[in-house]
Amino acid sequence: MTLKLVATCLFGLEKQLGEEIDALGLKRLETIDGRVTFLGEPEDIPRANINLRLAERIYILVGSYPATSFAELFDGAAALPWEEYIGRYDEFPVKGHAIKSKLFSVPDCQSIVKKAVVDRLSKHYKVNWFTENSGVRYQIEFFIFKDVANLMIETSGAPLHKRGYRTEAGLAPIRETLAAAIALTSRPREDTLFWDPFCGSGTLAIEAAMIATGRAPGLLREFSGEKFPFLPKKMWENAREEAKAKIITDSKFEAYASDIDDSVLDVAYENALRAGVEEYLNIFNADARKIEKLDRRGSIVCNPPYGERLMTEREVSELYADMGKAFEKLYPWQVYVITSCENFERLYGRRADKVKRLYNGMIPCNLYQFFKPREFAKKGKK
Repeated sequence: MTLKLVATCLFGLEKQLGEEIDALGLKRLETIDGRVTFLGEPEDIPRANINLRLAERIYILVGSYPATSFAELFDGAAALPWEEYIGRYDEFPVKGHAIKSKLFSVPDCQSIVKKAVVDRLSKHYKVNWFTENSGVRYQIEFFIFKDVANLMIETSGAPLHKRGYRTEAGLAPIRETLAAAIALTSRPREDTLFWDPFCGSGTLAIEAAMIATGRAPGLLREFSGEKFPFLPKKMWENAREEAKAKIITDSKFEAYASDIDDSVLDVAYENALRAGVEEYLNIFNADARKIEKLDRRGSIVCNPPYGERLMTEREVSELYADMGKAFEKLYPWQVYVITSCENFERLYGRRADKVKRLYNGMIPCNLYQFFKPREFAKKGKK
């Protein structure tokens, strides 16, 4: 049975997420801001949940239809085959979003979709009341975009950025899915040292090590879809075994995770230990403004303070200026810096060779990428 599936993601990660879906051998159908729709069999639901590093959640797309009125919303929802998924005693709460559509009241849409599903299931099971107390919970979610209603069943449970290894985090943690996207952009590999000099709880270095060693991000956690009868336990076991078989056990990859704050280094180590990549990380105290290049290839990949929660605006400005001076001496190492500071390049002292727009949660950021020496970059601007 071929299904339409939807993977949601942070804005800016759609292209990379699509490439991950391709790598699983699945066919993409549509990409819009924050979501990618693709085709898959039921067994691909566990595979997607366990393997996709950049997805936030995986949904089954039950149906899509035009909905410019509440009547159309009800009729379309009531025409969908909910009985193929939801049993007589199952829970089926409804939530959702409406964007750029005539139907914009989320509570009203929520109520109407719920009534439509109840109407459909009542006719199928020949009952007038649902106790919803079986313990199997199907989260129904609607997404109304440009007057088209997409009705879905969520299969992930907790967001997929919650890998299971980070029980503690620093004061300004980066989301694991965003860290994975940044690490993927820097192409972590055995012949190049990966160094995060603002490591905090170690998320960037941990995600890089997981990528380099082929460790699937979802191996440490459970998913709501594991309770669905139409996704039997064997499917999840097979997906986990498939993922485990791809782990590289003899990798020579190495990451440095350093920070000036001693209090976070133990947290970083414990997180790396839970993730199973502690042997690939060298975790130590160091001032990012004073690091020196080693006699090997390397990349600096970091998430320095933005001035949002850590440090004052003046302190951040001084830090970025010092980073520019210190990191310039590391050439030919490549440098990747994510920050929400709009005038970062001016403070850092040069234009980036490439800039990518991303979001850290709801905070708009840029990933600044530096490949060329400062002198070459200046000549290139003339």
